[in-house]
Amino acid sequence: MSTNTDVSLSSYDEDQGSKFIRKAKEAPFVPIGMAGFAAIVAYGLYKLKNRGNTKMSIHLIHMRVAAQGFVVGAMTLGMGYSMYKEFWAKPKP
Repeated sequence: MSTNTDVSLSSYDEDQGSKFIRKAKEAPFVPIGMAGFAAIVAYGLYKLKNRGNTKMSIHLIHMRVAAQGFVVGAMTLGMGYSMYKEFWAKPKP
């Protein structure tokens, strides 16, 4: 049996808050997408009582599409940002 002594124990030492901050720095558009999704859902719940003649199902479909669109947009921007950092912003050797 061989043991791997190169395993970093720093990932075991960090708490949830610092792990979230580290991950957010690595992929900044993930928390932006999550916050946008939560904001759209909160707005949809707020507007639920003032929807007028609109059926409940149509209102929920519109809110779902808006929330999913925001998340997909954030993911697309995040992928573009990652590609920019990886291919174009990298210093030339």
